[in-house]
Amino acid sequence: MAHTILLDLSIGPDELARFYRGEARSVVARARDGRWIRFPVHVLRRVVTRAGVHGTFELQVDGARLIGLQPVPKYARGR
Repeated sequence: MAHTILLDLSIGPDELARFYRGEARSVVARARDGRWIRFPVHVLRRVVTRAGVHGTFELQVDGARLIGLQPVPKYARGR
C-alpha cells in the first residue's frame, strides 16, 4: 500500500555538490513524524534549484519501494 512521508529539506548548493562528486550516495532526513529517513540522492534531481533543495516535500513509498519525491505547495504545508 502506497503512502507518503512528509519531509522538510534544506540542502544548500555546497552540500549538494558533495553528492554529485560521489562523496555521499544517500540523503538522511528527519520526517515530520519524527522518523529518520534515508533515500538515494538521485531522487532530488527533479527538485534541485540553483539555491539547492529547500521546502516541504512528500516522499512517496510503497512498502520498501521508493516511488518519488514531490514538492508540497506552500498553501498545503500546514497538514
